Amino acid sequence: MTIAHDFEYVLPRTLEDAIDVLGRPGAQVLAGGTDVVPWLRDDLIEPALLVDIKAIPGLGEITIDDSRISLGALVTFADLIASPVVAAHAPLLAEMASQVASTGVRNRATVVGNVCSAVPSLDAGPALMVYDAQVEVVGPDGDRLVPLGEWFVGPRTTRLRAGEVCTGVTLVLPPVDHAGAFLKLARYSGEDLAQANLAVVVTEDRNYRLAFGAVAPVPLRARSIEVLLAGRELEDSLVEEAAQLVADEISPITDIRATASYRSHMCRVMLRRGLRAARDRLAGTGPPYGTHVI
Repeated sequence: MTIAHDFEYVLPRTLEDAIDVLGRPGAQVLAGGTDVVPWLRDDLIEPALLVDIKAIPGLGEITIDDSRISLGALVTFADLIASPVVAAHAPLLAEMASQVASTGVRNRATVVGNVCSAVPSLDAGPALMVYDAQVEVVGPDGDRLVPLGEWFVGPRTTRLRAGEVCTGVTLVLPPVDHAGAFLKLARYSGEDLAQANLAVVVTEDRNYRLAFGAVAPVPLRARSIEVLLAGRELEDSLVEEAAQLVADEISPITDIRATASYRSHMCRVMLRRGLRAARDRLAGTGPPYGTHVI
């Protein structure tokens, strides 16, 4: 199916120029295009103007400053996989990125674009949430930071205002050693959306962060489970106790990819395996990052 309506296309060379044109009615940001182009093709969006930000300098960088890692708006999932910074400080992100779609999509799809698409099954959301990420937004009224936990309003709806552009996302590393795991349940190996996904971080001082995706209208932190686990040694009996709280945290639906009951059951399985994998990785005995544990 072809794109059946007309629109204007602009390629601004500076962030200031991008903000100027984004103030026009019907403007839509274009970065990797792996969501926007299919939406155009399927008539899900009908922008009057596509604002391609790929020519703006500095948006494709991954940087680290003390305990903060910043991902520019043009950083792709392939960039996460190849980044020495990510490998050294947050390999969970590379593990997540390696499970996104296909090689071709990962080479074009941007992490920030995934966050801005706000589809319930997005993979980047849970992985960034466990690092208390913030979305960096620039618009005609200046700059602002939006905590990722407040960013998602509903399916395909965010806190982004008209005329604004996301310039990146910043995540905060725990102050002590940590390890993580990202689990994605899909129907087959290859380019498939998540039936459910889960990101886990375990720290040396026994703090635990967990975030689910594809089992609620927006990605969510499993706060009651984090409270249950906080400060305690992650023995198998505690893991099982945590698994029994999963149903209180998620609200899955039945759709073409899975039933609600299957998602609920598998989220408990994922929680058990994810916590154990992260715990063992922290101890130096777990499976290498990139090993699928589900």
